[in-house]
Amino acid sequence: MERLDEAAFDKEIRAARAALRATANRSDASLANALAVASEAARRALALQAFPSQILGAAAALRGMAVEMATGEGKTLTAALAASVSGLAGTPAHLVTVNGYLAERDAREMGPLYRRLGLSCGLVTEKTERRDRAAAYRCDITLCTSKELAFDYMRDRLALGRRQGAFGHKVARLSGASGTSLLRGLHFAIVDEADSVLIDEARTPLILSAEIPEDRDQAVFDRALSLAAAMREGRDYLLLARERRIALLPHAQRGLATAAALGPPWNEIAERERLIELALTALRVVRRDENYLVRDGKAEIVDEFTGRILPDRTWSEGLQEMVERKEGLALSPRRSTTARMTYQRFFRRYRCLAGMSGTLREVAGELWRTYRLPVAAIAPHRPDRKRWHAIRGYVSGTEKWEAIARQIRSIHARRAPVLIGTRTVAGAERASAVLRAHGLPHVVLSAAQDAAEASIIAQAGARGAITVATNMAGRGTDIRLAEGVAALGGLHVLITEPHESRRIDRQLAGRCGRQGDPGVVCSYVALDDALLDWHGLSSARRVAAHCGGPVIARIARIAQWRAERLHARMRRDLLHSDEFLGDAIAFAGKPE
Repeated sequence: MERLDEAAFDKEIRAARAALRATANRSDASLANALAVASEAARRALALQAFPSQILGAAAALRGMAVEMATGEGKTLTAALAASVSGLAGTPAHLVTVNGYLAERDAREMGPLYRRLGLSCGLVTEKTERRDRAAAYRCDITLCTSKELAFDYMRDRLALGRRQGAFGHKVARLSGASGTSLLRGLHFAIVDEADSVLIDEARTPLILSAEIPEDRDQAVFDRALSLAAAMREGRDYLLLARERRIALLPHAQRGLATAAALGPPWNEIAERERLIELALTALRVVRRDENYLVRDGKAEIVDEFTGRILPDRTWSEGLQEMVERKEGLALSPRRSTTARMTYQRFFRRYRCLAGMSGTLREVAGELWRTYRLPVAAIAPHRPDRKRWHAIRGYVSGTEKWEAIARQIRSIHARRAPVLIGTRTVAGAERASAVLRAHGLPHVVLSAAQDAAEASIIAQAGARGAITVATNMAGRGTDIRLAEGVAALGGLHVLITEPHESRRIDRQLAGRCGRQGDPGVVCSYVALDDALLDWHGLSSARRVAAHCGGPVIARIARIAQWRAERLHARMRRDLLHSDEFLGDAIAFAGKPE
């Protein structure tokens, strides 16, 4: 097609569209030809030549698979090729991303490709007004965030009420109610960072709520926090670390009986115990700068898997209010639930579902069991040249950070760039303090500086750059090496604390070694790290303290395995609960 002029190429596009729409069961030949046309359009419109690995990935996505491609292999173009073929076939495609920044970036960068193929492209983020959303969803290709897409679907279900399904939609249109619906069905979705959306986010149900104009007595929350602060672990309550919840013991339950004299709600046994459990959770389980940040007078939840702020997300059942009073903040308005759904149940409603990520093989079994989504691993365009060092274990965090500082000083002396990955905002602040103490210049990228994310991460591959980052650097970012850096060994990624999921560590490690570049990955763990606090066996930790580094590293791997099993069980239980609730509501004859 390279020798075709623009008019002749337009004929090829029309021919590919006609071949795809000629039959509902598209042949391999028609798909292959359409992919060739889309690839040529990308070369002409974007000056990007698709690699064979990208074309293979797009073909797998069109067949309804979750595609694992290494970092830097060009998943953005791969997804755009698949969406373009879907659009040519007349099937609306939703390109689903984890945040608005990535959706806007992909729409901006891939827009010329869609326009060259004669396809319309819409964008839906948290900033998109309702009047513009329906137009965006009517486009051939819609780029959107997972949260906004799912909430718009729930709003449509509420607006349509019982007029659901194909017949209900037709009745709604005839009755003039079509303007209340945003989406035009769930046809084909390509989920970027599929493991983040379909697995990690699936632990928390999506709740659509509305504010209730109600005055609340904040003294109730303050009293609960005061009573909880005086309680002792082991005597009054148990901290179930692995499940991150509180269980009251009989001693506390008997002691709370005296609170009945305070009147409502303390005179009700179940309610006062619930309040104390919430207060203990806010004091002992939910941690500032790890689970949430305080900004602009609000407690904002931090996504533990990406390190990013979750906008407009709040804890339910009173925990949000407890955290706000713990921090001395004003209570947020009370909200009532109007709709509830999980990502598992939502994405299973698509006629065809596909996904992409650099880390899928660890959750391949769960993706198949939950979504009937097979995983296709695509070989990289160039061989992976990054070097992995063995995990280094230390007895204490202080000892660990001193070793990290020595390593950074050695790397920095050679002017090679360093990316220091931390699990939490507090960890990023500690890393920054250690670097300042050693006189090492650096920049910090965390949920607290998310507005400057793109500009900070773009410089992480420069000579002598030292970048401290939470897990937000691990997804949706691209670090290119400056000239001459490859000769210095490439980007050095230091994982200073293992995450509960091995996939998150592997995502962070994937920031180096892009497209066959050199890179180095070093991991560190200490016995007092949060992972081992929550999921490590206490007896094994005592033995490891005497045996040294290799045993500590082994204990960390066991703790990760335990955490992953726990989270998988939580997701399974949530799905079963959601399905049961859906069946019960359907039996009652009510909409979701």
